[in-house]
Amino acid sequence: MEYWWFALRLFVLLYCFDQFSAQIKYSIPEEVKVGSIVGNVAKDLGLEIALLKDRRFRIVSGSNDALFEVNQNNGVLYVHKNIDREELCDSNAPCSINLKMVVENPLEIHYVGVEVMDVNDNSPSFQEEAKVLEISESTVPGKPFQLPPARDPDGVANTVRVYKLNHNEHFNMQIRERGEDKIPFLVLQKSLDREKQSVHTLILTAVDGGIPPRSGTLNVTVIVLDSNDNHPIFTHDVYSVTLPENVELGAIVLKVNATDEDDGANGYIEYYFGSELDPQIYDLFSLNKLTGEIRVKGHIDFENVDVYKIDVHATDKGQPPMSTDCRVIIKVLDLNDNKPHIEVTSLSNMVSEDSKPGTVVSLISITDEDAGINGKVICSLSENVPFELKPSFQDNMYSLVTKQSLDRESVSHYDITIIAADCGQPPLSTLKSLSIQVSDVNDNSPKFMHNPIELYLLENNTPGKSIFSVSASDKDLNENAAISYHMVKGGRSQGDMASFLNINSDNGHISALKSFDFETLKTFQFQVVAVDSGTPSLSSNVTVNVFILDQNDNAPVILYPVNTNGSAEGVEEIPRHVNAGHLVTKVRAYDADIGYNGWLLFSLQEVTDHSLFGLDRYTGQIRTLRSFTETDEAEHKLVILVKDNGNVSLSATATVIVKAVEPKEAFAASDVKSAAQDNEENNLAFYLIITLGSVSALFIITFIVLIVMQCSKPTDYSSKYLQDANYDGTLCHSIQYRSGDKRYMLVGPRMSIGSTIVPGSNGNTLVVPDRRLSSGGVSAVLN
Repeated sequence: MEYWWFALRLFVLLYCFDQFSAQIKYSIPEEVKVGSIVGNVAKDLGLEIALLKDRRFRIVSGSNDALFEVNQNNGVLYVHKNIDREELCDSNAPCSINLKMVVENPLEIHYVGVEVMDVNDNSPSFQEEAKVLEISESTVPGKPFQLPPARDPDGVANTVRVYKLNHNEHFNMQIRERGEDKIPFLVLQKSLDREKQSVHTLILTAVDGGIPPRSGTLNVTVIVLDSNDNHPIFTHDVYSVTLPENVELGAIVLKVNATDEDDGANGYIEYYFGSELDPQIYDLFSLNKLTGEIRVKGHIDFENVDVYKIDVHATDKGQPPMSTDCRVIIKVLDLNDNKPHIEVTSLSNMVSEDSKPGTVVSLISITDEDAGINGKVICSLSENVPFELKPSFQDNMYSLVTKQSLDRESVSHYDITIIAADCGQPPLSTLKSLSIQVSDVNDNSPKFMHNPIELYLLENNTPGKSIFSVSASDKDLNENAAISYHMVKGGRSQGDMASFLNINSDNGHISALKSFDFETLKTFQFQVVAVDSGTPSLSSNVTVNVFILDQNDNAPVILYPVNTNGSAEGVEEIPRHVNAGHLVTKVRAYDADIGYNGWLLFSLQEVTDHSLFGLDRYTGQIRTLRSFTETDEAEHKLVILVKDNGNVSLSATATVIVKAVEPKEAFAASDVKSAAQDNEENNLAFYLIITLGSVSALFIITFIVLIVMQCSKPTDYSSKYLQDANYDGTLCHSIQYRSGDKRYMLVGPRMSIGSTIVPGSNGNTLVVPDRRLSSGGVSAVLN
């Protein structure tokens, strides 16, 4: 069989009509082994083998597409199921199977025709195993008797060619052609003699034209009768008539007529349908055995059968009866009684919004079972859709393509109505709806609602805890709108503070990896980038300006008195004769916080005699309230409490021992103390000079930075808090600079800064009124 097939393979015809379509044709024998190669379609079409799988090379339609499959790895078209030509096609017509094959990116449509060649796989057969003929002995030699023809479903080349009869001196074979059929006739060669032999047994052999040929046999029994020696004769051997489909039941098709020269019963004729007819004929037509009228009995449909071939026998009443036959050919006339049928082969019900005009969405195949002008179809689309029909080189084949650009964000779904109308009279039409979804592409970048964002964060935040969150939105869908967040690393601002922050890539929650200290860092800036998950991805960023807010986290530090071991204790000796208002000493202290958190107040926590000494709550000066008396103790202990003005105030204590001495002792002690105090005050002055110089330098640097930031960001604003020491070393004042208002404000113990500490707030949240935000920005205060 394989050698047969390879011998029968023919040439491939390739016609290229445009960039989307091509046609080739192969020939294979029927009954070829499953898996046999028909041809390398990809190679014959000039397609690149390596790209077939990525381009989804496949068979997309065809009523017999299950018979064949295509291998996407090598482009070979092979047989998928057993092919029986006799089941697929009419035995007398060429058997061709049309396949539609598609490759994508770019889309190409190829039409492949596979002609199934007939092989001699069927032997001739007779409907009956035996045939009995009754022949009168009076029959003259040369009289033909029709035998049932053998049927062979193979093609013309392999159908029945000859009939053979076993050797018999009384009979021989004669073959007559009626149209495309060969009818065997048994011809009487020598007169019969019933008295010598009443029965003759013959074997009829039908041989087809295959190589090697096949054959079938029929046992023919001839019974010799006596008398009736004339057979009926039809007026025509072949009757032909045209009958419109859908004709009403009972309509007369035609009337056959036969005559018999015999008299009486031997000349009385009855008509019958041939016994070899398709059983369907008996359901569609009736034959009056007396008159020969053929009438319509069932529904006549051109689309089922367009031609009927009927054998009619005429038999007389003689003994033995004699008969003859004729062929009736009924041609059915087509009427426009079938609506067009729309077949949609959708490559996908989704079309990308970035598809270019001319992108193929679906393949439209229109069929109409009617013939001629009744089967010619005109196809159109509903209005106001961005699609159009592009006709193919084959009749009633269309491609549904885009005719303009699509935008999913404007219209995400289209319901298209396909209208197919034939050209019959009256015309018939069919509607079919097609739903197309516009798929999303990543053509929208994430957007932040505000940019920049200003964040006010209290110092001493908990490391690892979320301090803020950013959020962006994306108009796209699914993964194209799935946003992840990350920070820009390696910035020059504040030594890349972003390295001390962490952002949750899924929800944009920002957490600090360290605790910020206002005293070392006032403000910094970082950028967050929002990236979608599209391909390629799109992104946008937002700038976050962080301002650290001060908390009361530094306790006051006693600068004086301080003894040699570092404790805040000191001894002061004064003459007993001093008057009221005498300056005994001054307690000096400072607080690293600013504003109210750095505003120090002094108070006497413990004193031996409240009437003798007084303490200035703002300056820390200790003065006598009256003169010493003889009853006053010589030594007095004063414990001074120094506390700041934070919501939760912090404090420190200093102990001063005041000794009242006589003038001579006071002068002597004064000389010794003066020398020591001069040395101590010199050291203290040196430290104060260094402190004031450092604070002044910090103030100047901060001022310059503020000016630079103000110039680079005209709409931005910030608040800077700088420490300054008063003339006597007590750091209880602060300077606040507002770049938004472009002015300085000195805050002292008896002055307001125009801001308030909210009672009961968590962590002393500072609320600054009358803030001016830059356009598009947003600010947040976090505790």
